[in-house]
Amino acid sequence: MCGFIGILGVEGENVVRQVYDGLLAIQHRGQDAAGILTFDGSRFHVVKGGGLVRDIFTEPYTERLLGNVGLGHVRYPTMGAGTGEDAQPFFANVPYGIAMAHNGNVINYIALREELQRRDQRHLNSDCDVEIILNVFADGLRRQKADEITPEVIYRAVQTVFDRVEGSYSVVAYVNGGGLVAFRDPHGIKPIIVGERRVKGDVSYCVASESVVLDLLDFHNTSDIMPGEVVFIDNDRRMHRKRLVERQHRPCIFEWIYFARPDSFIDRISVYKTRLRLGECLGEKWLEVGAPMPEVVIPVPESARPAAIAMARKLNLPYREALVKNRYIGRTFIMPGQVNRRLFVRHKLNAIQLEFEGKDVLIVDDSIVRGNTVKELIEIARHAGARKVYFASYSAPLKFPCFYGIDMMTRGEFIARNRSVQTIRELVGADYLLYQDVEPMCRAAGEGNPDIERFCAACFDGDYPTGDLSEEMLQAIERDRLSIQQQFAFDPRPRRQ
Repeated sequence: MCGFIGILGVEGENVVRQVYDGLLAIQHRGQDAAGILTFDGSRFHVVKGGGLVRDIFTEPYTERLLGNVGLGHVRYPTMGAGTGEDAQPFFANVPYGIAMAHNGNVINYIALREELQRRDQRHLNSDCDVEIILNVFADGLRRQKADEITPEVIYRAVQTVFDRVEGSYSVVAYVNGGGLVAFRDPHGIKPIIVGERRVKGDVSYCVASESVVLDLLDFHNTSDIMPGEVVFIDNDRRMHRKRLVERQHRPCIFEWIYFARPDSFIDRISVYKTRLRLGECLGEKWLEVGAPMPEVVIPVPESARPAAIAMARKLNLPYREALVKNRYIGRTFIMPGQVNRRLFVRHKLNAIQLEFEGKDVLIVDDSIVRGNTVKELIEIARHAGARKVYFASYSAPLKFPCFYGIDMMTRGEFIARNRSVQTIRELVGADYLLYQDVEPMCRAAGEGNPDIERFCAACFDGDYPTGDLSEEMLQAIERDRLSIQQQFAFDPRPRRQ
């Protein structure tokens, strides 16, 4: 999962500070690498590297990022090894000059890479799948040989992407001499939102992965880009929109469960209120199954807080912030390596002993993926003196690989795969373990927007929206992912580029 921002500012404006601030707002979406690209009317300027936004974009670098057009990106790797060449944004010189950033995962990456090199004579210099999308889009523009970049020219180029690229992708791009382009895959799996702001009598536009970016930068009149839709904002700041492909909207449920900030709206659904509903549903299930009643409900910060509050209210129990997070440690789920994740749990969270000692406690978290974090948390609770440790996940058991941009690409990564809840409970050391079910989980999110009839919950139920995942393709993706894990298996340090 990654995050991006694209800004088309007014004439004479330098947008680098806005792009920087926007990336800080979505740093939670990726901590492996970051990049900013600007365009000043004649040249692209780019700075990118490994690590956090604040560490990469120091003043000497940002001073040279001039222009009223800016693209920014934060990355955590799902394809390739995450080397320096994989940091986004990317740009291509031909045709016109095109810059691009994206969030998602191209599932026919290997086949498309070979096709682009063999048929289109295009050299790819990285293992990043945005380079695939960029080259397909560029080829779609080049083949038209248009004298002028009109909306129809852009639509035909994006249609080429929809025809050739399989998987999930939300994309923002800038075409020299044309304008800002944004589009979303035909199932709308990854989020993308656009807004505008009046500046000195003119209009500035922003496209981003989450609404919190637009809130922070004071952009208004926001709207989600629909599945299969293209938004083209020309250099005269006229917005053109067209939906090229109409398929069932299947946004990723994991955005509301874990990834997105609680103050964001995705597809008009509040992330915060969804987590409250998820917690209330989990409380209802706890009562229905006759689970043992704890003395206190404790969230795993940060994402589980709203759900734990709602669950405690439903169970009529006290809620306590008894696990303290070190704010200088990143999100363990998106750290690039299993050894890193396990090591950082202990550094990330510490228990308030008074809230655990001699008590039966219920710890609430958003999900259980590999089980290592849960096991560490339960050991922390017991070390703090808890008498009984119960654990509840407000999402269903994760059992299937995600090939759409979440770092869960191999079937062996899931503790819940081919195991009963009782077996999982014993493995993690809990006195009681409860998962939510898929249907009420999706229903809790869907209450926020009745227009969305189904979500992508493939990592829970194995129902992939694209429906085009052959066993050969699955095995190729898994081999790529396993090779990355082996490469960094013995390195306890976070990777830097």
